This record gives sequence, C-alpha cells and structure tokens, in this order.
Amino acid sequence: MKIGNIDLGEQPVLLAPMEDVTDIAFRLMCKRFGADMVYTEFVSSDALIRSVNKTQQKLIVSEEERPVAIQIYGKDTESMVEAAKICEEARPDILDINFGCPVKRVAGKGAGAGMLRNIPLMLEITREVVKAVKIPVTVKTRLGWDADNKVIVELAEQLQDCGISALSIHGRTRSQMYTGEADWTLIGAVKDNPRMHIPIIGNGDVTSAETCKQKFDDYGVDGIMIGRGSIGRPWIFREVKHFLKTGEEPPKEPFQWYLDILKKQVADSVARLDERRGILHIRRHLAATPLFKGIPDFKQIRVAMLRAETVEELFGIMDAIPQQFHLE
Repeated sequence: MKIGNIDLGEQPVLLAPMEDVTDIAFRLMCKRFGADMVYTEFVSSDALIRSVNKTQQKLIVSEEERPVAIQIYGKDTESMVEAAKICEEARPDILDINFGCPVKRVAGKGAGAGMLRNIPLMLEITREVVKAVKIPVTVKTRLGWDADNKVIVELAEQLQDCGISALSIHGRTRSQMYTGEADWTLIGAVKDNPRMHIPIIGNGDVTSAETCKQKFDDYGVDGIMIGRGSIGRPWIFREVKHFLKTGEEPPKEPFQWYLDILKKQVADSVARLDERRGILHIRRHLAATPLFKGIPDFKQIRVAMLRAETVEELFGIMDAIPQQFHLE
C-alpha cells in the first residue's frame, strides 16, 4: 500500500490517532512493536493558529517514528488551511484530516464527525488543504451521521475527487459513538467500488491478530488501523504482524515481560510530563490492559493501581502482582 510516495508494504497495520493516547512515547513504543505507521493526537486548527503551547507540543515528531502523520481538525476552511501549512513545517510524512471524532465538544461544534452534516463544507476544506500543502493529505471519517444517513460510499468518491491520497473509515456512525459493533460491510463496499483507486484503510473493533487477518480477508481493505485495541497493549502490533505472516499466534512471553512494558509506559509518561500528570495520563492504559484479565479477585489491586499517586507506590503494587498471584 502506498500513500503518495510512501510505501507501507502489503497489509500494513497502523496506530489510529487517539486523543490523550497517541503521544510521542506511545507512538514510538507501538512503532517498535511493528506498527507500520503512527498518527499524532488530533490537533485543533484554531488552537494551533492561536499558538497554544499544549497544541504546538503535539506537532513534535521523531525521526524514529516515521512514517508519521499529524492529524488536524477544525470547522472552517481558512483556519484548516492555515493550520495545515503550520503542520507541514513540522515535517510529518502525511497530513490527516479528522472528519470522524464523535465527541460532543468537537462534533457538536461542527468539526470532526460534525462535518458529516455539512458535506459541501467538508469537501471544500479537503480541496483547499490538499492545494495548500505539498505532502500527501488523507482523511479519516465515519459511515455517516446516523443510521439513516450512511453516506460513505458516495462520500468516499467525492473525497477522492478532492485529491486525497488515502481514506480511513471507522465502521460506525457518529450517533453510535463507540457503542455497538463496527459495520465493516460498508467499508468493504467502498473498497469494492471500481471508481475508487486510493488506498482504503479500515478501522473499528480490531482487538486481536485473528480479527485483523479476518478483516483483511473478508473486506479486501488495503490497510487496517488499530485504536482502542492498542491501549494498555502496545504489543498487539507484534502479535498482528506475526499472525499475518505465519497464520499463528506468537508464543506467549512471561508475565513479567508484559508487566515491564506497562512500567516502561509509566516511566515514559512521567519523564515527558511530571510524576503527577504522568501517572494520571497513563491510568487509562492500566485500566484497559488485558494483562490482568482473568486474574481472580484482582479488583482491589486494580483500584489501588489506579489510585497510586507516586511512581514508587505504583511500581510497588505492580511488582507484587506476579508473586501474589503466582504468575509466570
């Protein structure tokens, strides 16, 4: 699969852009485990133009994580064009436009998935951003606003006509948010459309290596994006790549191996922010990780981990788990 002149190989697996998740430390970790491309957290065009420091920090990319895409969102053409030019100066490989975020503070103001209610403006923004930068521009969106307005098959053609280099589709409507099951049949319909010639990347409910292969086989997509399935589990990319290559799950590592990865995430987060903010930031990974799934009577330990306020306290709790539950 190629996006512009960037060759991602056959059946690439990408780390989806996620707010408060895909910071540079997590992107680098997923990259080391085999993610073929990574995306920044989404960047507000308005905040970028106002030079908000926290937003500008999101533009920092590392040579080690390439190819990397910066994702922007906004609700008007002028600010999106200006933001796109600022992003290009940060030297990402790709610029991605977010037309898919369903959260109220974004979609409710007409940005992200809110654009699915104003397709002419969505297309105008896309056309103008493509014209404004020299790097490839891609789009991430959803099936439509709600069950009665699943417009993605026609919309995909229109976005392609605007000059984008690839399209990522999350298999839910905005109204679904993250509930229910992702519907990949319409993603497959976009891929099967003979008028489409850009790469189609599928996204939604890919939480295992087997599921990833099944989506490639059943829907013929060019690439697959993994989002929530990577939270607290950056090693999923290693598992997926191994399964795609061999048809088998990779051998399980010792429990301590996975625990050390989570501890490294904690350490990276604290180093990037500070102890208090770093621990707060990483709690969602500790809450979501499947590593502790199935351990009997684990609830109190989980609560203690999520309440820990210092690295020393948190690591003390984590280090006791293998012995306490006789895990190898």
